[in-house]
Amino acid sequence: MEKSTHGMHTFMEDDSTIDIKQEITRYLRYWPWFIFAVFITICSAYFYLRYAPRIYETTAKIKILDESEGLELPTAALILNRSNINLENEIQILSSYLILERVVRDLNLTTKFFEEGTIQTSPLEVLPFEFEQLIKPDSISEPLGFKIEVNTSNFTVTNLTSEEIVEFPKHSTYGTNHELPFEIRQDTSTLFESIEDKTFLVYFNSVKNTILGLKAKLEISALGDRSDLLQLKINGESTEISEQIINAIIRVFDEDGINDRQLVSKRTLDFIDERFLFLAKELDDIEIERQEFKQRNNLVDLVADAGIGLEQRTESDAQVFTINYQLTLAQDLKNAITKDTTLGLIPSDIGLESNGVNSLISDYNTAVLNLDKLKSSAGGNNPTVKVAETSIAVLKRNINRSLASYVSQLEISQSQLQTRNNRFRGQVAQIPEKEKLLLAIERQQKIKESIYLLLLQKREEAAINLAITEPSIKVVENALSGYLPISPKSKIVYAGALLAGLLMPFGFLYVLFMLDTKLHTKDDITDLKIDIPVIGEIPEIKNANTSIFKDPNDRSVLAESFRILSANVDYILPIVDGEKGKVIYCTSTIKGEGKTYISVNLSLALSSMNKKVLLIGTDLRNPQIHSLIKEDKHKPGLSNYLHDVNYDWKDALISGFEKHPNHDIILSGSIPPNPAHLLTNGRFKKLIEEAKQEYDYIIVDTAPTILVTDTLLISQYADVTVYITRSNFTEKKLLNYSKDLNETGKLKNMAYVVNGVGASKSYGYTYNYGYGYGYGYGYGVDE
Repeated sequence: MEKSTHGMHTFMEDDSTIDIKQEITRYLRYWPWFIFAVFITICSAYFYLRYAPRIYETTAKIKILDESEGLELPTAALILNRSNINLENEIQILSSYLILERVVRDLNLTTKFFEEGTIQTSPLEVLPFEFEQLIKPDSISEPLGFKIEVNTSNFTVTNLTSEEIVEFPKHSTYGTNHELPFEIRQDTSTLFESIEDKTFLVYFNSVKNTILGLKAKLEISALGDRSDLLQLKINGESTEISEQIINAIIRVFDEDGINDRQLVSKRTLDFIDERFLFLAKELDDIEIERQEFKQRNNLVDLVADAGIGLEQRTESDAQVFTINYQLTLAQDLKNAITKDTTLGLIPSDIGLESNGVNSLISDYNTAVLNLDKLKSSAGGNNPTVKVAETSIAVLKRNINRSLASYVSQLEISQSQLQTRNNRFRGQVAQIPEKEKLLLAIERQQKIKESIYLLLLQKREEAAINLAITEPSIKVVENALSGYLPISPKSKIVYAGALLAGLLMPFGFLYVLFMLDTKLHTKDDITDLKIDIPVIGEIPEIKNANTSIFKDPNDRSVLAESFRILSANVDYILPIVDGEKGKVIYCTSTIKGEGKTYISVNLSLALSSMNKKVLLIGTDLRNPQIHSLIKEDKHKPGLSNYLHDVNYDWKDALISGFEKHPNHDIILSGSIPPNPAHLLTNGRFKKLIEEAKQEYDYIIVDTAPTILVTDTLLISQYADVTVYITRSNFTEKKLLNYSKDLNETGKLKNMAYVVNGVGASKSYGYTYNYGYGYGYGYGYGVDE
């Protein structure tokens, strides 16, 4: 048993790693598939590169100018050396619907032209003949398409939507009634031969769809994190159209920025002009109010008028003082004269300014002096004195009357002067209030004049800004298209084709291998970590004439493989002292795995080593040994021996191979109705014991184990059980069944043999999972 255990470990492999070389070899078996796939993909790539449209990249670079002016305090952006320009905003504006709408309308991108070739259709900037569009872009609600065929004598126009065909002779639609949205006519400056028999396509699309399509194609990105530069990129077949579009976008964006700033200037001018009208009216109203105020208050100049008013008031006060003084003198004099009843002198030259009163007083005083002199000389009773006294009394009365009249005049003058003085005094008192009101009016006038002058200055500035508006961008690089197309790239296409040519068969094979549940080599057994050794791999032999080891001296691959198998079987046989013959069972899980084939050839291999070998066919339900040696299926054999106690097994011995004299065979015999009962009646055990005394090796070809119990019923008589599997036939799941037989001890000293190795290189058989194999094992069924 130690020898057996050592043998098991010798043949077992415990390698959990993937054998890269084996995997590569596994795929390399199908190298014609890879060559064919690569050839197909390379040819496909060639034709693709030949006829695929060439896509060119068109780019332009612009710098966004900073519109900030004047001195500014340092900001975080300045300290960090970053621009104040928000490039994200500029990118959104550049790709905005409004900007692209102007570009679409300016370039009439709603209309596209193509030249139709045999395989490829190429875009055109313009048609090679006169084309006048009649339909307005805003009138296009649905896509329209027309095909124009240039024939020898006419234009044939086909409406691609309605499939309506119209022919126009003399290559002109002018002067012809039609419903086409355009007019076409042959251009005399173009050679007709250059466009004859050619087909052109005209497509109309709505403004919205065209804008959205352009928006999807346009790519705008910043060049660097700290840069003010933007790159505009469009990929297309026609470099001329792409360059026109990008240049138009730059122009429209610049004009939009300029118009925005000019619009501010224009609105400023309009606002200032409106304010000018309003301010002019306000200034006129203020000047009229000032004029009326001066006229109403008799003002020419406030300072001069104030001086005149003060001077008049002073003069009036002096006059009032004089009048009051004269009135006081006159009243005092009158009172004095009234109180003096005598004919005394009256004060004269006291300051009265009445010449009449002063004259009467002077005459009176002269008369009084003359009277005094007359009295002194003539006495008081002198008639002359009396006449003089009477005359003096009359003068006195006249003086009183004159004084009364003078006082009355003074009082009247006093009243007039007082009224005048009050008026002058009121005028002087009103000067501060008038000055305040006049200053308020003049202040309003100055404010309006200042605003007027400021607006006049701003108007000039706005007019200058309008005339010299700076651009919003600087074009660093106008639209330029690459010389080489960016798509398709031949190197990438060929590399992709090569990779696809390799990956397609690889992927197919990988899936095929992944879905493959069949056993193929002994590695499939060892990978499942089954503790049962694999003692041999038998190659597939397609030639039936060479599938049997008939010649002991044969040096074929088949012969050598069975010699190796026989040596390995002998190596794992247990060594028991005193025991002569060794019993080797050959069984399998299901029908068709080659157990009979292995049994026959293994017995012949052992026989070729000058060993006496007995081959027994115990598959009583579906025997197959007879077919390999061309014997009758119903020839007496094991079943006859087991059934008839008087039948000697030696009578059933036959020699099926002339060159193997030490090789005997016992066929299965007639097919019995109760194989299991016959195998367990004790006669089979007796047969084995007797045969062991005469033969070195007894090879027993048993029945499959999964559907019948025949093999399990006699398994205890085996020294070694060779369990046959078949490449590309045995399901891997069935190995678990054989593993259970070994672990439970139902089969003794098991060892695997893989039959038919190399039977398939594609593993491309129909898979059948589970145990539903349609085994069909039974009477009259050939294996």
